[in-house]
Amino acid sequence: MHELAVAESLLKIVKDECKKHGLSRVTQVRLRIGRLSTVVPEALSFSFEVIAKGTLAEGAQLSVEVVPVMAHCGDCKMDLEIDSHFFLCPQCGGVLVALVSGKELEIVDIEGE
Repeated sequence: MHELAVAESLLKIVKDECKKHGLSRVTQVRLRIGRLSTVVPEALSFSFEVIAKGTLAEGAQLSVEVVPVMAHCGDCKMDLEIDSHFFLCPQCGGVLVALVSGKELEIVDIEGE
């Protein structure tokens, strides 16, 4: 369960950003997580909740936007959402040569007081 390690890194970043911006408490952290990132949002939320106890992020809501896997077809030049691990274009059957999104693991923002 590598989500615990991700949650630990996330909490460190949150603490550092709070220190920089003079926040004493975090109320919400918004994330973007790509479907190919191998991070399970529910497991990350649980891990973050556990390790945030006793810190300025205790009780903070972790909001996750799951980013779909998008790829670009080299043949028909379309950008398409991919639902499987077969990177063939459903439009023309060509090979999807460029991944456009789906690997993200980003902090969008941190709210606090």
